[in-house]
Amino acid sequence: MRNAIFLSIFTMIMVPFAASAEKSNFDWLDVFELEIAGDPQFSHDGEEIIYVRTFMDIMTDRKRSNLWRIDPDGDNHRPLTTGLNNNSSPRYSPDGSKLAYTSNESGKSQIIVRFLDSGQTFEVAQLQNGASRLTWSPDSQHIAFSAFVPGKEETYAALPKAPEGAEWAKKAIYINELQFRNDGRGFVKPGKTHIFVVPAMGGTPRQLTTGEFNHTSSLSWAGDGSKIYFSANRHDNHKMETRNSEVYSVDVMSGDIVVLTDRFGPDGNPAVSPDGSKIAYSGSDDERMGYHTNRLYVMDVDGSDKKVLTPEFDRSVGTFHWVGDDIYFQYTDKGDIKVAKVDMDGDMVDVTSGIGSAGFGRPYAGGTFNVAKDGRVVMTYGDATDQSNIAVASRNGRRVEQITDINADLLDYRKLGEVEEVWYKSSHDGLDIQGWIIKPTDFDPAKKYPLILEIHGGPFTAYGPHFAAELRLMANNGYMVLYTNPRGSTSYGYDFANEIHHNYPSNDYDDLMSGVDHVISLGNVDPDKLYVTGGSGGGVLSAWIIGKTDRFKAAVVAKPVINWTSFTLYSDMSLASAKYWFGSMPWDDQENYWRRSPLSLVGNVTTPTMLLTGELDMRTPMSESEQYYQALKMQEVEAVLVRIPGSYHGITARPSNLITKIQHVVKWFDDHK
Repeated sequence: MRNAIFLSIFTMIMVPFAASAEKSNFDWLDVFELEIAGDPQFSHDGEEIIYVRTFMDIMTDRKRSNLWRIDPDGDNHRPLTTGLNNNSSPRYSPDGSKLAYTSNESGKSQIIVRFLDSGQTFEVAQLQNGASRLTWSPDSQHIAFSAFVPGKEETYAALPKAPEGAEWAKKAIYINELQFRNDGRGFVKPGKTHIFVVPAMGGTPRQLTTGEFNHTSSLSWAGDGSKIYFSANRHDNHKMETRNSEVYSVDVMSGDIVVLTDRFGPDGNPAVSPDGSKIAYSGSDDERMGYHTNRLYVMDVDGSDKKVLTPEFDRSVGTFHWVGDDIYFQYTDKGDIKVAKVDMDGDMVDVTSGIGSAGFGRPYAGGTFNVAKDGRVVMTYGDATDQSNIAVASRNGRRVEQITDINADLLDYRKLGEVEEVWYKSSHDGLDIQGWIIKPTDFDPAKKYPLILEIHGGPFTAYGPHFAAELRLMANNGYMVLYTNPRGSTSYGYDFANEIHHNYPSNDYDDLMSGVDHVISLGNVDPDKLYVTGGSGGGVLSAWIIGKTDRFKAAVVAKPVINWTSFTLYSDMSLASAKYWFGSMPWDDQENYWRRSPLSLVGNVTTPTMLLTGELDMRTPMSESEQYYQALKMQEVEAVLVRIPGSYHGITARPSNLITKIQHVVKWFDDHK
């Protein structure tokens, strides 16, 4: 990466000097020095690990990634790919001779196969629209993958032919789909994602699925290589019932498709057992709730004898892998990411915990793992003091060894404030709420500090004890930072998450205020210097809070929903909002849409407020921030609007935008002390 050899030499030269130097604060440009480990994979024999190492290129202001290999004991750590490209999704062939991965070195994402004995690589095909979800056939002779197949652009009224040399306006764009834009991608291009298979030694990809349906799930081959299992929503009403997916098989030779599940709700992520007799999959019954618990199921490969393995487990099942007759799966509990295993009788036991988030800016729960045939677990690993590394857990989980330390060259020489876990009771009903405090560097227990309440998005997500560059930069500028998981957050069970069902925002406000009160009671917060910020769902709650109280000296409301009616009719998740968050259309229940809108409280706001949103945001569109900004100005409330050019909802997709965002937050709060 960047030039791995040069960096290694440079580090060796600089370490003796740095070791004797005084530590400095984690600062703005350090964002570009952070690296993140992700997607670790055991080789077929369990003797080596390949993972994706993401870094920030300061010259192009982009995240880049390369593949690195390492032995399970930490030896022989070295890069497999280098350069300013994105190399990802490494997958070992079952016979252990080859590695497939995707790379955009040639401009578009292509499938690369690497011979492990020689290190030689080649592109298996010239793909016009990239590739994803690489999956080897059992005999290592073919690779299945997903790719976008362009459709024909529709026109409604055809213009007459322009005279030769004439410069007419661009053609009108004809839109005839409910879902016509996606955040991060822009306006949806005609076409669908389909499943392909290609010879591993190179050749012509063959398309297996057809129709006006997207096929974007993980793929799993039958034990004899005759079929590929996938999930998709191929129902006639798939445009209106977007979550009703099923598990299917497609015959590799004929393309015949057979549906294997039939309940109303999402069924996905099929994985064939090592002996080829069963399929594991995850899903839930769609009850139109805001949050559904994702459960783990097994069935025979013909779709018969369906059985739920986690019927009473009150946490959602994430990624899972077969090992013999057991299934290892990931779940999040109280912000901590764990791995458990369950057998075919439904007996479950925890294996390990501490999976580190592969997130970049904020401390969202996340991360990945893989399992060797002997039950050892390789995983992303980290805590609030470092970005994710790679660790290996013994088969019983009693021993966990971190085998990389990719940010030691930076973070060993930076000051980071202490992170303290807190629990408190909500003033609304006594519900137990978990949170964390990040203290400033050089924290003095005799002093009182200004406090930033930082609120997560979603709302059905969770923060945890994970590294968060954004929050670290806030704390390192002299603030206590409180982040919590109010009701509606995941990882606390079905009932806790659905406390806000058809009732968001509501008493999550009380949970957040109780957290502020609790931290003040600990004695190190100046109650006259309180500040609030959050993005997306956190932007909703930030705007809601300043409409309910004037106790905060300033607020930064990032990419919020301000008006649920305009959001539902303009966002890229219109149906989800109407069907699951409200249970009605805006024109049928306007009163409810309005009373949950932060705009309904704008007449109460006196707090100086900054609005901050990406100009291309299609999840919480710029119009949401603009109407709130206009309303505040009309109320003569001190307000500014910050537009982030070229940015979708994920503002921090470019590292400089993370810095931009937090610099604006900190300066706004500094200016209102």
